[in-house]
Amino acid sequence: MTTPARRHSLLLLSFASIYLVWGTSFAATKFMVLGLPPFLAGAARFAVAGLLLGLLAAALGQPLPRRARDWWHVLVMALFQVVASSGGNALAMRHIASNQSALLNASSALWIPLVGALGARGHPLTLRVGAGIAIGLAGLALLLWPRDGFSVADFGWQLLAVGACLAWALGTLYYRGIRTRVPMLMFLGAEMLVGGAVLAVAGLGLGEGAEWRYDPTALAALAFLMLFSSCLAYTAFGYLMVHTTPARLSTYAYVNPVIAALTGWWLLGERLSGTQLAGTGIILVGVVIVSLPDAAAGAPAPPPEPTG
Repeated sequence: MTTPARRHSLLLLSFASIYLVWGTSFAATKFMVLGLPPFLAGAARFAVAGLLLGLLAAALGQPLPRRARDWWHVLVMALFQVVASSGGNALAMRHIASNQSALLNASSALWIPLVGALGARGHPLTLRVGAGIAIGLAGLALLLWPRDGFSVADFGWQLLAVGACLAWALGTLYYRGIRTRVPMLMFLGAEMLVGGAVLAVAGLGLGEGAEWRYDPTALAALAFLMLFSSCLAYTAFGYLMVHTTPARLSTYAYVNPVIAALTGWWLLGERLSGTQLAGTGIILVGVVIVSLPDAAAGAPAPPPEPTG
């Protein structure tokens, strides 16, 4: 039996994991894509992490997906959250700063309720959530404001990062709406394995095999993402989903970008303009407004983004 003191320690360690590991994962991804091709590096990351998570889930007695419907759900989630979201972010991060990518990723908390309001089964937005989304999108516009004049290419890479966030939101909403018998840890392991396979096919098809080389820094960053970001932090998040409230769990959506911005400044010398800093603050205000009321009302927290 877990004592209250042990449970409290596990909670603190789990929160420290998702804050620090996911917060620093953006800088690690930047180091990785500077030395390795983004899709093949992502394929290696998720294939190894998915295998490790699957073995852990099996050791805990969790069964593999058995129904064709469950494998379909795994495939859809892999395409949304591993290929489109993580792969798109990694590709974009070859051309934009890691701190900007992290702050753009905070907009996922805005896209989720906005997209979730659409369609016949959509949930209507409350006045407070609508205001939070509007504030956050205004901050997003400021964050996209160019520092050195407008460039179509730079803006395109920024839009790719925003599109990756939107793909994450779509995957989150899809996961909330499905019924699957596969436990979460095994589902995540299968999702990573399938997503890694798709990224490998895409990378080889784009000729990334010729770009692969021995780069100690990039390979160390890849190992960090495999073991800590995709395995340790995911396990910690799974523990927190059961043992803490959605309101507390949702704090990663606005703590991680701040840590990522500080890490990018410290390790990569990245800077944000005054306009982008203002946009950052506005986005975080919007995210807090959107996430805390819903969480306090008991809404389930979204599954974590497997990317940095």
